Amino acid sequence: MNETNNGLLASAKRLADLTLATAHNRVELFAVELQEEKCRLIQSLLLAAAAIALGVTALALVTITVVVLCWENGRVPALCVLSGLFVLASFFVVRALNKLVASTPGFRGTLAELEKDRACFQPRD
Repeated sequence: MNETNNGLLASAKRLADLTLATAHNRVELFAVELQEEKCRLIQSLLLAAAAIALGVTALALVTITVVVLCWENGRVPALCVLSGLFVLASFFVVRALNKLVASTPGFRGTLAELEKDRACFQPRD
């Protein structure tokens, strides 16, 4: 009877150890993915700030260009080139921001591992 209790206790300890190891693994994975999501959010915010700054600058330069077009002919090419560069830069920043935001959803690894864990407990036919 004593051996049965020892065997049962050893099995319970192994099960508890396995459960804790699995939980530890999942928490570590979640922490890594949380860090990645934080970096992605900061990147998104910086790109959005750049898009806003470049957009405002482009609008200001386009406005100045239109005003100067009606005025003198000397500075117009320089203002047109600068306006075009800022508009182009704004376009690329907004495109990069859209691509970043539309990328894959976060915590994909954690969700996949939890789904595998769940599948282990499903009855097999």
